[in-house]
Formats: sequence, C-alpha cells, structure tokens
Amino acid sequence: MVALVWLIAGVVLIVAEVISGELVLLMLGLAAMGAAGAAALGVPLGVDAAVFAVLGLGLIFVARPALKRRLNRGIELKTNVEALIGKKAVVESTVDATSGRVRIDGDVWSARAFDGTQVLETGQTVMVMDISGATAVVWAEP
Repeated sequence: MVALVWLIAGVVLIVAEVISGELVLLMLGLAAMGAAGAAALGVPLGVDAAVFAVLGLGLIFVARPALKRRLNRGIELKTNVEALIGKKAVVESTVDATSGRVRIDGDVWSARAFDGTQVLETGQTVMVMDISGATAVVWAEP
C-alpha cells in the first residue's frame, strides 16, 4: 500500500511539473517513484523516506542544473544593439578613428574605426565590432 502512495505522489508531482516548468517537481516526482520502488521491495517506511530525500536532493542539486543548461543552450536571443555586433556593414562616407558613416541592415549609423590607424573608404565592407552610444565601431574585413 505504501508503494502505491509513493507512486501516486510521483505521478501527481510529474503532472504538476507541466504547469511550473522549472523541473523541481519533476525531480521530486522521480524521487517519489524511487521511494515507491524501495517500498515495493518491502523496506521500512523510514528507508523509503530516506530514499526519497537522497534522490530528491541529488536530482535537484545535480541533475536539474545540468538538464536546465542543456535545455537552454543556444536559446539566447540578441536584441537591440547586441544584434548588430558581428554584422557586416558598408561604408557610406570615409570612416577613420573619429568619424564616418556606415549602413547596417539598411540603416545609416555614425561610425568610427576600431583600429585608430585604419581609414575605411566608401563602399568598403566592414564588420561591426561594438556599438558605443549611437556610434558603430567597425573593423575592415580582410
């Protein structure tokens, strides 16, 4: 009977995980399933609780962070000026260490050269290295 209670608790926790999405309830549900397995083997209730506690803590503090890292890998969405870094641009007016203009994705930006010794001529393709305020810091492509 105890194994059935642990099993039901595990299923309820796993189903509740669908609502939360943080993987904590899933880990506790799996720990409850482990405790159900121990109870099915006929061990005392104290051992069931210990199995639940050890599995729960282990899953929450070891498995969950690794699983979350794996699930969230590559999802980062760059927005605003972060999305411009690394893009190609075309020089609209000569760019040097202090001034110039480039076209990035159809928009004209004020620009300056990343390397102060570079002078980038009109029509040249450059790469956006950084955005400093409203100025694109660009580098000549090889």
